[in-house]
Amino acid sequence: MIALARSLLFLLLSTLVTIPIGGAVACSGVLPPRFRFRIVPLWYKSMLALCRGVLGLDYRVIGRENIPSTPCVVLSKHQSAWETIALQALFAPAVFVMKKSLLLIPFLGWGLAAARMIPIDRNAGKDAIRQVAREGKERLSAGLSVIIYPEGTRTAPDEKRPFKRGGAFLAARAGAPVVPVAHNAGVFWAKNAFVKKPGVITVSIGAPIDTKGKTPEEITTLAETWIAEEMRRLPSQPDGTRAASA
Repeated sequence: MIALARSLLFLLLSTLVTIPIGGAVACSGVLPPRFRFRIVPLWYKSMLALCRGVLGLDYRVIGRENIPSTPCVVLSKHQSAWETIALQALFAPAVFVMKKSLLLIPFLGWGLAAARMIPIDRNAGKDAIRQVAREGKERLSAGLSVIIYPEGTRTAPDEKRPFKRGGAFLAARAGAPVVPVAHNAGVFWAKNAFVKKPGVITVSIGAPIDTKGKTPEEITTLAETWIAEEMRRLPSQPDGTRAASA
């Protein structure tokens, strides 16, 4: 019951935070981009504070020193909505490659559009890959890192899907490093689950992958292999331990 009450309060407060900040980001679309990226941190910092204060959900980072000082392409596991908040804080300023339908959400969608996210149609195939390469290269040139979920959708902590090569294709084209990220957010904030569990999420950031002279397939394999191996080391239970069968 306590977890349910916390989750209800989190929903209420996060909505109250998102409406004004999303509206402010949308309105700032007429201003130079630097103004928008001064407002965006207000949202993810507020949301992370609500996670800690209301849900009792915090996080720790392994490999923070691996975050480049220059824009990069981040290839991350996708297990919940939590990492869409936290990765913005870790790799700021950054944009996401996201599904186009999110733009239809009032206030949040308007803010996402103004914040120069890269919305794609998942069913567009090669057209989507070309769009990510074209728009992603523009964002990198503007000093923004690009965050991509190569599995294409949220997966449970013990699940694995083949990596799509769009992110690696972008990195190879732009000559940008790829940073692989593993985490266990789904242990606490499961896909489509309303009730969130308190605890400490572990985020592990791998060493940047130099993409020069490598094909998208080679880059994808390197990132996928590192993330898979790291996922086997991360805690798989809310108490910070690993299940015997994990």
